[in-house]
Amino acid sequence: MFKARWKIVTLVALLVLLGSASHYFHWHQQLWFWAKETTVEQRVREQSIWLPDYEAVIQGKELPGLEKYETSALTWNPATQTLFSVTGKIPQLVEISPEGELLRRIELEGFADPEGVEVIDAQRMAIIDERRGEMVVFKLPIKGNVLRHAELVAVNLGIVKAGNKGFEGIAWDAVNQRMILAKERSPYGLFSLPFPDDNNFPKTLQELPSKHLFVRDMSSLAIDPRTGHMLVLSDESRLLVELDEHGETVSYISLVRGFNGLKKSINQAEGVAIDEHGTIYLVSEPNLFYVFKKPKN
Repeated sequence: MFKARWKIVTLVALLVLLGSASHYFHWHQQLWFWAKETTVEQRVREQSIWLPDYEAVIQGKELPGLEKYETSALTWNPATQTLFSVTGKIPQLVEISPEGELLRRIELEGFADPEGVEVIDAQRMAIIDERRGEMVVFKLPIKGNVLRHAELVAVNLGIVKAGNKGFEGIAWDAVNQRMILAKERSPYGLFSLPFPDDNNFPKTLQELPSKHLFVRDMSSLAIDPRTGHMLVLSDESRLLVELDEHGETVSYISLVRGFNGLKKSINQAEGVAIDEHGTIYLVSEPNLFYVFKKPKN
């Protein structure tokens, strides 16, 4: 009798544990949406990024010299046909080739914790400093290796003492001339910031729908210039999610070993970018680089 009761108690505890884990990691929602993806029409897939079709073609390539710097965030610059990232532990802005070669390093003097970077146009870029709770706008220096915070335009994003739970993701919405910002967690959220010019910044953010997303945090954002859809990267959930212009989930992929050609799981995914051809780039801490592409028919 005692053994039977013990088995029942153990089974109940296991079911409770699995239920809690499913709720914590949103497994049930992922499974439901995965089943839903299989019924999506080909026409809809062709009009979206459609992440399930992507395969990893570069995996875990080390960015030399950045082992102790901790890469965070990623953005594609169509003018230079290169990528830019920022490092949080030792603040730097780094330029990277599409193949994952380190091209340039620029010291970020006076920055506390740069966690997001985004290209606005051919000259302007923006950096999110999570610890300061601000966005800094600047023109990319053609020469020199130092960017000084004191000389730049800064926008206070209104979060005081956010620590490591503030704004991390940033994406430029060229169609609507606004920045989309992602608060990392506790709670996570998406916000828009109208962006008229360098000297007339608005003071308040507008919250966007995001609570229905099946992720635990938001590490990075990117907007596809072809479709206008947004990529949301989640480190803790190990997911990359595609949202349409209304904030509805369109598709997703897992960043766990065995999915989409991954030979190893991507740990601490911190940055995502997409170019005009649809190639997706990722960086993870401390200094690993990934590329995803759709196979050619």
